[in-house]
Amino acid sequence: MNTPSEMDFGTAHGQDVAEQAGVYKTLLESTRAIPWKIDWATMRFAYIGPQIGELLGWEPGSWRTVDDWVARMHPDDRDYVVNFCVSQSKAGVDHEADYRALTQAGGYVWIRDVVHVVRNADGEVDSLIGFMFDISERKRAEEEVLRLHKRLEMLSLTDGLTGIANRRMFDQRFQAEWNDARRSRKPLSLVALDIDYFKQFNDGYGHVKGDECLQRIAHALKEIARRPRDLAARFGGEEFILLLPDTSPDAARAIAESCVQAIAGLRIPHAGSEAGDAVTASLGVGTVVVAAESQPVDFLEAVDRALYAAKAGGRNRIETVPGTPAP
Repeated sequence: MNTPSEMDFGTAHGQDVAEQAGVYKTLLESTRAIPWKIDWATMRFAYIGPQIGELLGWEPGSWRTVDDWVARMHPDDRDYVVNFCVSQSKAGVDHEADYRALTQAGGYVWIRDVVHVVRNADGEVDSLIGFMFDISERKRAEEEVLRLHKRLEMLSLTDGLTGIANRRMFDQRFQAEWNDARRSRKPLSLVALDIDYFKQFNDGYGHVKGDECLQRIAHALKEIARRPRDLAARFGGEEFILLLPDTSPDAARAIAESCVQAIAGLRIPHAGSEAGDAVTASLGVGTVVVAAESQPVDFLEAVDRALYAAKAGGRNRIETVPGTPAP
């Protein structure tokens, strides 16, 4: 039988525990983090902080089971997050997951759920406790950084003057298309062109007019290379190149002729040219069916030699790489 002093101690101890629990509850419910607890056996919410109402609009009483948690998750996030959290919880592993939670108003808020797995004396999962954090601002910042990164990456692959792809972009795409052509055994073509007597153009009309000339020609070439995998790039200076995957020799030659016609159609005066009274270009064309042992640099050099053969042959003309495969 308990003595009066023991009863007083027990009562006081119980009051202390209750007071401490009240203090902890007050602290939890005064933070921006949202505490919660789920009973593992029933998959029901034993508790969720009142802050959930302020953040998502759903009152605490509406969070009854994990089904409510699942239903209030963005469909694109649901399968991965649910499968991940269930597997980690079954394994008894603490974990965290980011997802978009549905608000009562129909919008979404980015949530980070930090989960701790509680085991009973037998080592079995007893419950899950955790905190939900609003990470919307962080996600917006991450998305802005990603957008800026993509923008910078695109700028690094774009010629600043003409707005079309630069040499770096061409090199990356050329290697990728070369590898694809090796696997598919489909023809890969290049059209390289150099503006005739461009130094004389700059000398006679000035560099501003020279820049305008390059811009107009670049735009015309981009209009010609219009298929999704085609690429028009500024190769350097007054030299341009068209990358044409899955393009036969006849089709590549026709595209080169379209380039000649498009440049002629611009009717850019060039009094200093020995090839005519308007801006013209010399072109080299080549097509390859990629063999296992062949290298892209060898094909590129062959097309470049054809270009310089066109220049040596009088300019304003098209030369084809010798040995180009028949269509």
